[in-house]
Amino acid sequence: MKMIIRFLKDYKKECILAPLFKMLEAIFELFVPLVVSSIIDDGIANADKAYIVKMCFMLILLAVIGLTCAITAQYFSAKAAVGAATGMRHSLFSHIQTFSFTEMDTLGTSTLVTRMTSDINQVQNGINMVLRLFLRSPFIVFGAMIMAFTIDWKAAMVFVLAIPVLAVIVFGIMLVTRPMYKNVQAGLDRILGITRQNLTGVRVIRAFNKEQDEVRQFKEDNDSLNRLQKSVGRISGLMNPLTYVVVNISIIALIWIGAIRVNAGVLTQGQVVALYNYMSQILVELIKLANLIITITKALACAGRIESVFQVQCGMADGDVREGSDDSRIPAVEFKNVSLTYKGSMAPSVDGISFKAMKGQTIGIIGGTGSGKSSFVNLIPRLYDATEGEVLVDGVNVKDYSIEALRDKVGIVMQKAVLFKGTIRENMRMGNKTATDEQIDEALAISQSKEFVDSKEGRLDYQIEQGGKNLSGGQRQRLTIARAIVKKPDVLILDDSASALDFATDAALRKAISGMDNSPTVFIVSQRAASLMHADLIIVLEDGQVAGMGTHEQLLDNCEIYKEIYDSQFKKEGSQGGVA
Repeated sequence: MKMIIRFLKDYKKECILAPLFKMLEAIFELFVPLVVSSIIDDGIANADKAYIVKMCFMLILLAVIGLTCAITAQYFSAKAAVGAATGMRHSLFSHIQTFSFTEMDTLGTSTLVTRMTSDINQVQNGINMVLRLFLRSPFIVFGAMIMAFTIDWKAAMVFVLAIPVLAVIVFGIMLVTRPMYKNVQAGLDRILGITRQNLTGVRVIRAFNKEQDEVRQFKEDNDSLNRLQKSVGRISGLMNPLTYVVVNISIIALIWIGAIRVNAGVLTQGQVVALYNYMSQILVELIKLANLIITITKALACAGRIESVFQVQCGMADGDVREGSDDSRIPAVEFKNVSLTYKGSMAPSVDGISFKAMKGQTIGIIGGTGSGKSSFVNLIPRLYDATEGEVLVDGVNVKDYSIEALRDKVGIVMQKAVLFKGTIRENMRMGNKTATDEQIDEALAISQSKEFVDSKEGRLDYQIEQGGKNLSGGQRQRLTIARAIVKKPDVLILDDSASALDFATDAALRKAISGMDNSPTVFIVSQRAASLMHADLIIVLEDGQVAGMGTHEQLLDNCEIYKEIYDSQFKKEGSQGGVA
């Protein structure tokens, strides 16, 4: 609730005016039964047509004023609700951008998408309904009761008995259903996660002929969500019939008491009709209030889920150092007994690694699948924090750097080549927003992308579809490498980012990178021994630990794991590996 109020603080005027105009509408609505009573008792009873016409015009005037107030209230409530939801969405998106990989891994993509979309929409609807009805409906209910007392206090006692019973029904159902709506949203998270996984992995599913298995699994989870929604729907659905029963019993009692009072000469027929109209108004407003309670329950459940994301804070404290040492004798990157254990994992993915990489050197990292190669290089730009030991860049612990400054110094190309919807130029400028076309062309030439970019219509203005779907795997990889090169980083990390390239292109890429003007320190993660054999230092990993470290020739002599990798590939690849 506090979170919602925080985002509504810029809409104080709207939050006051919307309920105010709704209250004005309600006041004019409460006068309607009195006018109708007057028409019956004074106009119809006395056959006074002029009076009846005058009172009918009065009803029309009340309707016009009420409609004007309702439209004005709707405008202000919609403005506040949409504005608060927009601010909430922007703030949540900005907050998510501060998360490290650890928080993203823990929360999961599907639940964040649900909270950014469905949950915020529910909160928006809740705010809109509250501003329009939360004061109006109780005001009409209690206002109708008070107006009934002005007509006849004995008949009005029916209202006094009915309203507490109705309040117990409405708020009791609200208390029961609120936690159930939270479970419904969590179930929606699961469905979204399964759907996302299936859509992104559709090729694999079809390749292994697992469509029916996935359909069966989706049906089970969807049926589970369906049962949960039906369960909460059945309880929420009790609200309308229960309120109808109580109100209709009250109406019967009211008419019975009214008839007795009319026979006794205490009440007129018009006053009984007015009392009946007030009870009908209460019925209509309670139906609205019942729907409002359901909407509020959903909105509060969703607001709690959104607030839980805001409460997650990035575990990485930002430092204030912006520059390291430029002394060429100080290592560009140094690991001092570094270990990394992922959150929730029992064993370290990287364990006790120490090494130094000098400025301008090329470092190769090789090992079997799951040996910790990506975890190793992710520690340099501080995508994850080392759980033990220190990672130094230019002699400064990465934890002391400003994260922005550190990632300006380090360019990393991930295993999965990700491009965004937009032109080639826009994608390249993610690395350097001020990059000129000449600088982009230089990066494209180094990454071996220039040839195919030149063949595209519009060259740098060529539109890339979301995820680079209109490019081949090798083209995507080369463009992601170019994007990292554009920023001219001091440290360039290629995390198995040339796996889709042929040996000749891979060799040309490595040669071009080694000839870059700014001579970056290059880390190449690869499964290919041929891609690393010319590196200044090769680190061989096995189960997160260093199994060997040295040049290609040294490792062939003293590292059995490296020799096995090399022999297996060169027997298979023949002379191609030697040429590369």
